[in-house]
Amino acid sequence: MKHAFKLLTAVILAPLAALHAAPDARLAVQSADDARIAAMTSPERSRLSAIFSDELRYAHSTGAVDTKASFIDTLTSGKTKYLQFDYLEREFSFPSPGIALMTGRVRIRAATAEGEMENALSFLAVWREENGQWRFLAWQSCKLPPALEP
Repeated sequence: MKHAFKLLTAVILAPLAALHAAPDARLAVQSADDARIAAMTSPERSRLSAIFSDELRYAHSTGAVDTKASFIDTLTSGKTKYLQFDYLEREFSFPSPGIALMTGRVRIRAATAEGEMENALSFLAVWREENGQWRFLAWQSCKLPPALEP
């Protein structure tokens, strides 16, 4: 009975603790994301490595998927150059301690070997707190059809 009470208390209090921490955590994750955008538009291997989780999975709107190593190589080699990120919506939620979900819509302008492109995307990003630092764990996006573009 004592064990069941502790479990029930933990189940009830954990979401409340996450809500209580959310304002400070939200600011911290938003700041980390701003640093990520700055690092991606002016790529430097050490900055990107510090921001990206070792387990990064970056799924582009084209269907291509990068790991931390392959994405950093792409950015620092200039194969893909992110020129501009304009968030149209960016919201944060905290489903459990140490995990942040970032959702929204963004307009991204980038240059590749095929030329410059601009896309409006819907996205889901995942941030994870690792050793007291928010690190970028995952990205999944899809192109918005013209009817839904801003």
